[in-house]
Amino acid sequence: MRCVIARFPFDFVMSEVQDLMSGIRPEPAIGPCVVIGRRTYPVKQVGEVITKQDRRDFTAGEVTRALTRLGFTCVTHTATTESL
Repeated sequence: MRCVIARFPFDFVMSEVQDLMSGIRPEPAIGPCVVIGRRTYPVKQVGEVITKQDRRDFTAGEVTRALTRLGFTCVTHTATTESL
């Protein structure tokens, strides 16, 4: 699927995103997140890995839209007193 992130076009396939994220440990999930397999990743972390761009170059909304169109489940995690 073709999408534009930070003004650059990318062609993503769900299986390629899963393969790229398979060896990556998820950062603490706060804010916009995506579920890939059994893990929940912040969308900015996923965007950085799959686009090889700095996180400051794109918004979480751009990556969330692209991942949702690919079929991933995107959620929003809030900080709780247990995780602080």
